[in-house]
Amino acid sequence: MRYHRTSAIVLRQFYLLRGSPVRVLPLFAWVAIDIVLWGFITRYLNSVAQAGFDFVPVLLGAVLLWDFFTRVMHGVTMAFLEDVWSRNFLNLFASPLTIGEYLSGLVLSSIATSSVGLLMMVALASAVFGLSFFGYGLLLVPFLLVLFLFGIALGIFGSALVLRFGPASEWLVWPVPALLAPFAAVFYPVSALPHWMQQVSRLLPPTYVFEGIRAILDGGEYAGTVLAWSLCLSAFYILLASWFFSHTHRQAVRTGLLARQSAESVS
Repeated sequence: MRYHRTSAIVLRQFYLLRGSPVRVLPLFAWVAIDIVLWGFITRYLNSVAQAGFDFVPVLLGAVLLWDFFTRVMHGVTMAFLEDVWSRNFLNLFASPLTIGEYLSGLVLSSIATSSVGLLMMVALASAVFGLSFFGYGLLLVPFLLVLFLFGIALGIFGSALVLRFGPASEWLVWPVPALLAPFAAVFYPVSALPHWMQQVSRLLPPTYVFEGIRAILDGGEYAGTVLAWSLCLSAFYILLASWFFSHTHRQAVRTGLLARQSAESVS
């Protein structure tokens, strides 16, 4: 892998952001809206609920972490879609750029954009609504890592879907976090789900993150084996998504699909 090729992908995304305030605004606007909305919801719930229970770390903290996961996934897919919209694939893959270098560039771009969003959310939630991350302890770091890795996996998988089915299929990518949220038990324990949904939940790394957060806030302990399992599961999904993207790319090259990418659809 040549790192200067990977850095070129990142640099292209930087130039796109620098030259367009419209692309920069969503990095701050949507996360701020989510934090403000859920912040006032938790403040209201605190005013009507029984004394001694604080909804801020339970609900607002969950919203913040889930938004971080969403930004990571969309950071990868947005960087990919920029090449789709500009019909830039033939230029990229006519060069010596490899799939690994291209995906690494997308991941690094996502790290930069999602980090900006995370800092914005933390600052707003802490300053306005008093959310403290000390209650989560040092486990907050591996929790964020699990969400980050799974977000990367879904971002690569979503990009492969668009590569296979064309730009018109991007609508399949945007709602993925919303579709997974009920199964990931973001706002409630897994035990509240029907049995068949619990089986799906066990396959999703974020489930173990939010179950762990609730256990810590309730004064319990979080087993290290469960954390290790969620990390391994996230890493496995990254490998699987990378294989799927590489396989889709090979098929697109072999069938001429890559050259026929259009703004509408690919048959």
